[in-house]
Amino acid sequence: MTEPLFRSEPYAKTASARVVGHTDEGGIILDRSLFYPRGGGQPGDSGRLAWDGRTLDIATAVKMDLDDIAIIPATPDPLPPIGADVEQRLDWDRRYAHMRMHTALHLLSVVLPFPVTGGSIGADKGRLDFNMPDPIDDKNTIQAKLSQLIAGYFDVTESWITDAELAAQPELVKTMSVAPPMGSGRVRLIRIGSESRTVDLQPCGGTHIANTREIGAIKITKIESKGRMNRRVSITRVKTH
Repeated sequence: MTEPLFRSEPYAKTASARVVGHTDEGGIILDRSLFYPRGGGQPGDSGRLAWDGRTLDIATAVKMDLDDIAIIPATPDPLPPIGADVEQRLDWDRRYAHMRMHTALHLLSVVLPFPVTGGSIGADKGRLDFNMPDPIDDKNTIQAKLSQLIAGYFDVTESWITDAELAAQPELVKTMSVAPPMGSGRVRLIRIGSESRTVDLQPCGGTHIANTREIGAIKITKIESKGRMNRRVSITRVKTH
């Protein structure tokens, strides 16, 4: 099992690790991974591995069986050998942008409290699809509510509950297309706000910022109908100079 450093240390930019295996497809399995493996609409992290004066660019990371994570090289260059000590170096700007966008989408699901049928997270833009019967007419009101939540300086924290506890609280699950990461006996919850003033609480295995103030300005760019019951809401990060 690969230790998920991206979860316990989401703000770490570098970390040491040891190579414990290779995949048939040319991936690298480490004993602990700073690289988030793609899943839940969030892309896998990119960056670089360094060892013995050599470097290898990393394109992404993916989940494997038995809770292992494979680091996928960007080019077919020689891999660090099994047993080698390596330094992981994240493409931090890209990861941090994903953390900000992922948290912004959690807030969007608060503004629009409908079942989520799909989503995508990018560095500068993201989207959620909602199972809702009526079209959205007032984009300005949704924009104002989302901006207000972002400016609320709400902390973002994690906690854990058992599989059985989640099964007893199905209202926590907002996504219809992506099942919560169950099966290990416990499930990670992401809370925005405090226990006394919870803005959002839902199962999530992704990476997030520590406070909503880090999100920055977000603009709702498009609202589309994708079928009789499906509405797609796209957002983008407003860059400031």
